[in-house]
Amino acid sequence: MSKILVTGATGNVGRQVIAQLVSAGVPARALVRDGQQARLPEGVEAVEGDLSRPSTLEGALAEVETVFLIWPFLTTDGASAVLDVVEGRARRVVYLSSSGVNDEAERQTDPINQLHADMERLIEKSGPQWTILRSNTIASNARGWAEQIRGADVVRGPDIAATAVIDPRDIAAVAVRVLIEDGHAGATYVLTGPQVVSRTEQVHAIGQAIGRPLRFEKVPIETARQQMLADGRPPALVEALLASAETRPHSALITSTVEEVTGTPARTFRDWAFDHADDFR
Repeated sequence: MSKILVTGATGNVGRQVIAQLVSAGVPARALVRDGQQARLPEGVEAVEGDLSRPSTLEGALAEVETVFLIWPFLTTDGASAVLDVVEGRARRVVYLSSSGVNDEAERQTDPINQLHADMERLIEKSGPQWTILRSNTIASNARGWAEQIRGADVVRGPDIAATAVIDPRDIAAVAVRVLIEDGHAGATYVLTGPQVVSRTEQVHAIGQAIGRPLRFEKVPIETARQQMLADGRPPALVEALLASAETRPHSALITSTVEEVTGTPARTFRDWAFDHADDFR
């Protein structure tokens, strides 16, 4: 069986994809920048490479037919060169996109959705077969509140419109099916959790999981900007995240795609919070 190359393999979704591929007995190869630092499940082959340097990907793509692609940058600069290298080796690409992408819009609502829309177009024009997974807000993003929660009972930050937050394990479960099965070429799947939840509701659920009452307090955008920059986040990332907070519309969208593809219903945010309560203690 040919190997599946997973990019973003040390991140919240990529790590789950790797783990579930290994559990399914599928040969998996992880693209990592530093093989010495990457802590991956037993049985995973780690190969060093960098998406910002396409020439480093040749070795990682040897004997690979399918690539799970997470694009870690805020622009598509260099993406065409990466896809050219992939096209020379692989026959399928599965790309993790955003459920906020609107096919009817000339321009997307914020820079992150625009990035994903641009990446989708590049992938669709490239040679390999493709499948797009448009994910809603990922539950593990809440780990960004862990330091605040350990020190106080209030989470302060910019508010973002409520969405059907999805567990990264469910994204990975769909990804694994798409990676190992035929019949998904040219498909775009929108992945959501089973409930629309606000940041206030997410913080409340985490409080229930750790046995402490917590509350969310919205702060002005400029206050959030100053704090995020003081925390050392790159200015371009700060502006992209804050643009999402300001312009992303409320979405009541809930799909059954997770269950349709995997046979198992999507987990709730509360499920995720209780399973990861130790992250906040």
